[in-house]
Amino acid sequence: MELRSVLDKISKALREAEIDHALIGGLALATHGVTRATFDLDLLVDGERDEDVDRISRAMGYECLHRTQHVANYASQDPKLGRVDFLFTRRAHGKGMLSRARPDPAMAGDLPRVVDAADLIGLKVQAYSNDPKRRCQDLADIQRLLQSARELDLERVREYFRIFDREQELEDLLTRIIHEVP
Repeated sequence: MELRSVLDKISKALREAEIDHALIGGLALATHGVTRATFDLDLLVDGERDEDVDRISRAMGYECLHRTQHVANYASQDPKLGRVDFLFTRRAHGKGMLSRARPDPAMAGDLPRVVDAADLIGLKVQAYSNDPKRRCQDLADIQRLLQSARELDLERVREYFRIFDREQELEDLLTRIIHEVP
């Protein structure tokens, strides 16, 4: 998959359709100083525009693999296009994530804004709460974000852990970070 090229094209199409969106997932991690291999694109989009996202994705050569009111997964037979996953936001927390998303100065071109580190952590907590098989990788990503994010709203991070009744996991991570030997 040609991540940069695909991201440019999808973001441009979403902007032209005036669909609010932001980068999440593995590529968003990298903008916050956490490098991890990724093989797909993950975007947070305005959930009220899910029909338009579907139309745009299909017009770009993607087939819908799975779609609900909350998520949609698309893949192309063309290996250059790869896979794109959309998380549809319809509630206050998700809409807040979109409103706080900012451009990454290191990314030029038609690239989307990126969710901030605290919101990316919130998405990780939600992901492994919904799918426990993701727990180890998501907790590792969260720890690395806690260590490397330049600006981090720790109170918002605490709120996300509280929503999923996982406050002790955050305290354990913070303790581990404090006691790590450099």
